[in-house]
This record gives sequence, structure tokens and C-alpha cells, in this order.
Amino acid sequence: MGVVGVIGGSGVYQIDGLEGARWRKVESPFGQPSDELLFGTLAGQELVFLPRHGRGHRIPPSELNFRANIDALKRSGATEIVSISAVGSLKEELAPGTFVIVDQFIDRTFARTKSFFGTGLVAHVGMGHPVCLHVGDALARAAREAGIAAVRGGTYVVMEGPQFSTLAESLLYRSWGASVIGMTNMPEAKLAREAEICYATVAMVTDYDCWHPDHDHVTVDAVVKVLLANADRARALVRAVTPLLRDRVRPCPQGCHRALDAAIITAPEARDRALAAKLDAVAGRVLS
Repeated sequence: MGVVGVIGGSGVYQIDGLEGARWRKVESPFGQPSDELLFGTLAGQELVFLPRHGRGHRIPPSELNFRANIDALKRSGATEIVSISAVGSLKEELAPGTFVIVDQFIDRTFARTKSFFGTGLVAHVGMGHPVCLHVGDALARAAREAGIAAVRGGTYVVMEGPQFSTLAESLLYRSWGASVIGMTNMPEAKLAREAEICYATVAMVTDYDCWHPDHDHVTVDAVVKVLLANADRARALVRAVTPLLRDRVRPCPQGCHRALDAAIITAPEARDRALAAKLDAVAGRVLS
């Protein structure tokens, strides 16, 4: 039985109710993860939690070490990742407090290292369907059972930040049909795919983006109130989905756990040994 990984976004810095809960530092050859990882058991399922921005929200989106975070979760045994992220809404019907279990991303980031692979060891994984259908379905079912307002499906625009969008950008993203906008799920989703981990996102709407006519009237206090309520619901969702993931089919029927089967293109004799050594957790299955 694999380990369920949870990455907590803004407002979600711990998971309550874990049996045998303990924080532990996990070393990665890609640098320091955002924080120590919280290990424990929930509903009979091993779980490992990482606060994306660190406890106390110390790290801004563009300075997150995404590679170290995903590598540390992989080294901790994670075979699935539930990503929890605060977002702005790009659609009138997705009001603050709504959860969106997204199925697509548009990556607008430009200042981040987006792959574990590189010169000396090249790989190209498929990203046509960047979210694991089966984990997404489990989240949708768990939301229904927990009475949490959630929408199944939608596109998440990932912007660089830390500044929010201009009005022109916000209107552009709406014209693309995108649902929500945030700053953290890329390259996180791409790296999870390279690490052969199932990945799904719960996007928690805190407010409307600047396209909305009422945007300028929203107070910081109102946004914080929604953020805190969302965090409580997110923790409830994790408690509800964990039993559903405990009995999941493995390996992933969508192929997430075998994403590297045909991805590495560098000939064995031309591979960089130092880079291959760093990839022992991420790609050890296909490199050994």
C-alpha cells in the first residue's frame, strides 16, 4: 500500500487527526524542501504532509523549490499527491468558498526549473492529461460525502506572481475559458508526473480575480475569512478522501506510475552519471 502525499497551500500548514504524527526532515539532492514533512496514519492509510510555503508561510511562489518538494515526497513513499491550493475565480459561478477539482492547467510561469532531467539525461513525459483521473474522482466523491461545495473539472491558469494579474491579463484568461488562477501548481504537476506520482488538485476559491466588478470592494478581512474557512474544509476533505484512496487500484490505470516507461531518450552510454545518481528516487525504477 503506497503512501498518500498531501501538499498544503495557503492557510493549510498542518493536518489534524494523524495517528503517530511526527515532523521529520527529509534530505533531497535537489536542495531543501519547503519544510519538514509530517508523517502519520489516517484511517489506516499512511500519509505524509508538506506545507508548500513552509509553516508560517515563509516562501513566496517563485522561490519554492518544487523539485526538492516532489523528490522529498517520492523518497517518503508517496504514490499519490493531493495538492491543495488557494486560487482566484475567473468565472461568476465559481464564488468564493467553492472548491474546484481541476483537470487541466495553462502554465504561464517563466522563472522556475521545470524538470528533474537535463543535459546528459533527457526525458519527455506526456502531459496531455496532467491530473490523475482516479484521484480526482475520489476527491469529488469525498467532497460530496463531506458536504463540501465542489465542482469537478476546470482549467487552472498558473501565473508567475507574486503580484496578481492586470485587468487585461485577467480578461485574457477569461477569454480562454479558464476557471481559476493561482501561482503554485506548475511546475509541481509536471514534476509529479516525472516522478511517476498520481497528482490531483483541489483549487480553493478565495475571491474573484480583478475582472469582477466587485473585486475592488473586497476587503482583506473578507479574503482571510474565506481562506480560513477553506482551510478547515480542506482538512475535512483530506480526512474524507483518505479512506477512499486506501483501497485504490495500483498501479494507476491511467499510467501515472509508469510515466517514464518511454520518456527517457538519452542512450545509456551517453547518460550523465552524476545526474542519474540524483534521480535515484524519481527515476530509479527505469534507470536501475
